[in-house]
Amino acid sequence: MSTGLTKVNDAFLPMIEQQLVGNGINMDGYSRQCVMAALSAMNAVLDSKGLSWNDPQLDRNNVTQTLLTVAALKLNAAASPREVFFQLRNVQIKSKDEHGKEITVWKKQIEMGIEGDGNDAILARFGRNVKEVRQFWLIRDGDDWEYPQFNGLEMTPPKWTPKGRGEVVRVVYPIIRMFGDREIIEYYISERDDVTKNLIAHINNNLMNETFGIVGKRYDATPDQKKKIDAKKAEILNKAKELGLGALDDPELQKWISPAWTEFQSREAMIIRKMRNNIVKKIPKDFGNAFIEMIHSEATDDSMAAARREVEQNANKEVIDVQSNPVNEPAAPVAEHSDPESTPTSHSEHPFSDPTGKPTDDTVAQQDLFMQEEIERATAAAASDGPGF
Repeated sequence: MSTGLTKVNDAFLPMIEQQLVGNGINMDGYSRQCVMAALSAMNAVLDSKGLSWNDPQLDRNNVTQTLLTVAALKLNAAASPREVFFQLRNVQIKSKDEHGKEITVWKKQIEMGIEGDGNDAILARFGRNVKEVRQFWLIRDGDDWEYPQFNGLEMTPPKWTPKGRGEVVRVVYPIIRMFGDREIIEYYISERDDVTKNLIAHINNNLMNETFGIVGKRYDATPDQKKKIDAKKAEILNKAKELGLGALDDPELQKWISPAWTEFQSREAMIIRKMRNNIVKKIPKDFGNAFIEMIHSEATDDSMAAARREVEQNANKEVIDVQSNPVNEPAAPVAEHSDPESTPTSHSEHPFSDPTGKPTDDTVAQQDLFMQEEIERATAAAASDGPGF
């Protein structure tokens, strides 16, 4: 007897493989392993919330897209440290009731997130001219550290003496890249203070539906109320910008910061993860396939993913009815004993042909003359339009 998870695997794996092959991607054994690990991780998330794959509360529309991302980017949820994680999120889905009226209902949707090691795996697999991604360095406040120096194209490597004291103040990625037959080691550095931008983006995202009691829902706000809400948001973001990572300890700002940022046991791991992501994401990548590039952009770019969700929810909602107004023109009368050359030809006939539709030897010169006149008219029109820039 097959277990429920085995049935889910049998249902999704052929569909994922078919879509990948349709986009010019061969699904190898490791991609299949990643999909099966992702389904197992998703199943564990559903079990923890008391849900099943057939639960009406579950929105299964994005499961296929998530598995396509996992298979194309080869992200392993069973790796240690893990490369991808899944969580349930309540989302609003547009639907229709029994009367055909559009309504909005709440559904539970499985959301995917790429961990720091997942970004490393993507860089090692798709990085442009990347031969090897070496183990990253965690530079602490008490370590001896010297930045790399540059003399034109010549570089003096950085110097680091670990002491094991203090908080992590920067992350360094030594990456071996190949340029032809030449092997070069490049050092990519991310500073702790740069994580402030990530924190502000996180706060801004959590403020998206905040109205500060000015109105019940932000969609119901009047223009004046929207101005007040935007001014309050700007005030909060400016305060977070001034405090930097000190905003994590500010009681007023903590209500818009998730516990993963603020809790003592996870704060440092979150900051290190953001420093790593800030390095890895900016290194050029060559996916070799437009479909994989699009999937990667959707998985890492929140704005693009939001746009895709909006298109999926609202596409094909409105029927566009095009009214055609045919013009009924009377057919030209044909004389009973008229010359075939004077008989009007249909659009399916050759402009220089006999009644059977085949060009004759007598009309070759007429055809050449006609084409020459068309070329001259096109040349004259192009010359009159100017140089075209």
